[in-house]
Amino acid sequence: MSAGTLIEVVVGAVAHGGHCVARHEGRVVFVRHALPGERVVARLQAGGAGDRFWRADAVEVLDASPDRVTAPCALARPGGCGGCDWQHASLDAQRRLKGQIVREQLVRLGGVDVASVPGLDALVAEALPVPDRADDGLGWRTRMRFAVDAEGRAALRRHRSHDLVAVEHCPIAHAEVEETGVGVKRWGPAEAVEVVAADVPPGGAPGEVQRLVVVEPSGAGPRVNVPPLAAEASVALRTPEGLQRVRGRTWVQEHVLVDGVRRPFRVTGAGFWQVHPAAPGALTEAVLDAARPRPGERAVDLYCGVGLFTAALALRVGPQGAVLGVESDDRAAADARRNLHDLPQVSLETGRVERVLPRVAGPDGGGWDRADVVVLDPPRAGAGRDVVEAVAAMDPRVIVYVACDPASLARDVATAADLGYRLAAVRALDLFPMTGHVECVATLVAHSSGDAR
Repeated sequence: MSAGTLIEVVVGAVAHGGHCVARHEGRVVFVRHALPGERVVARLQAGGAGDRFWRADAVEVLDASPDRVTAPCALARPGGCGGCDWQHASLDAQRRLKGQIVREQLVRLGGVDVASVPGLDALVAEALPVPDRADDGLGWRTRMRFAVDAEGRAALRRHRSHDLVAVEHCPIAHAEVEETGVGVKRWGPAEAVEVVAADVPPGGAPGEVQRLVVVEPSGAGPRVNVPPLAAEASVALRTPEGLQRVRGRTWVQEHVLVDGVRRPFRVTGAGFWQVHPAAPGALTEAVLDAARPRPGERAVDLYCGVGLFTAALALRVGPQGAVLGVESDDRAAADARRNLHDLPQVSLETGRVERVLPRVAGPDGGGWDRADVVVLDPPRAGAGRDVVEAVAAMDPRVIVYVACDPASLARDVATAADLGYRLAAVRALDLFPMTGHVECVATLVAHSSGDAR
């Protein structure tokens, strides 16, 4: 078999990564643009005789699933943009499939007994509303990073490829991102263009929409001719020396309701912040609901970013409590210090979590050898054994793990189980409609304890 060969397969279960599993002559084939139960003609992307599995795209549907719908974007097709995995599935189906993926990863990689975790047997990713928009899975992404093609056009990449597809309008981009007109402008010489639409308030409440466009120059030189934008926005250049202001400012200010109070958070450049407008508030509520921090307790927020969960924990533990935030990115850590300056119970450490924890848990580290609550929101690769071991050594009554990758979560859950912590609850939130991504909030408690609440 070679790339381009057409095969007919019956599609099986969904798999982590935006595809489904099929078999052809005993060989596993991961098929994109298909749904469980369908019979399709698929085009192989590669098919060496010695490969353990093959990859393919469904190019013709012979027997369609009742969950199949017409993709709202013409580029969501084989050979098109690789940004969306599930535009051909109804939203209900997408959320069921994401729940199945989380469950399968926790069972297969995490060794979790489905019956031991309430609701895991029928887990469905929870929908989050986009202000002033029906739940259609579109118009939610408030942060977009485009590559720039040889003609200076904003573009996204094909699936598992460096090939670029020009994108004038992206249906999942928030309206305020689209308003800038970045997709119809010419950018050159530039490597990438990022667009941020900040402070899109939940529930349609009035607020100042702030837009920021960050341009990354190409190797041709630091100069970029920034075209006129269709809507007012700050503009900055990303250079090896840092962000260079072109006009406006190099940061935006987000706002999140924390315990009913609207709290500001500065985010410099296109730094990390959740891309769904309802996500920061929803995740904060989920974390607090899982952790139930109490006045006077000691809490640790690992990979704290600009301080979203740190602030929420600090408000709950109060002035008699203490919160330690740890963040490796210098720019995010600087923003966190500004965002949390009014909370004296907070202390911040800048550095890699696996290096900071052993130091602060030592005799000269401020007494952080013990904590009541630990929250961690690691990058996609997960926390890893060293961090999970250091967290367990703090003997917290509850660990709340926020994860954007269910496989990484499952591996760390298995490590935690070896160290005496069991998975007590998990929620899946559909923060990324139309894509294969799903956010999880997992609650871990000591094996000997009851419900963490």
